[in-house]
Amino acid sequence: MFEEDFYDRLIQLRMEKGVSARDMSLSLGQSETYINRIENRRMLPSMTVFFYICEYLGITPGEFFMTDPVPSKRSLDALKKLQTLDPTKYEHILAVIEDL
Repeated sequence: MFEEDFYDRLIQLRMEKGVSARDMSLSLGQSETYINRIENRRMLPSMTVFFYICEYLGITPGEFFMTDPVPSKRSLDALKKLQTLDPTKYEHILAVIEDL
């Protein structure tokens, strides 16, 4: 399961960056088919190249595997406020949210 997620995530991130597999491969100092072979599930990169891939994509290795959206500061602030409410008010707020 890990490998399938890895391949799909690489494709997603590369496409978000708007680069071809060939251009990405060459930018990483690899053969022009390197990223294509990874995306076609024929190989995995070495750890060193994985770190270069992350650097190229402008993300950390942790962000590579993080597929859930990161909550905004405003959402986190609202969550903190919700946690300070008494149970009755908390349930009222949840009811309003569910009604939206």
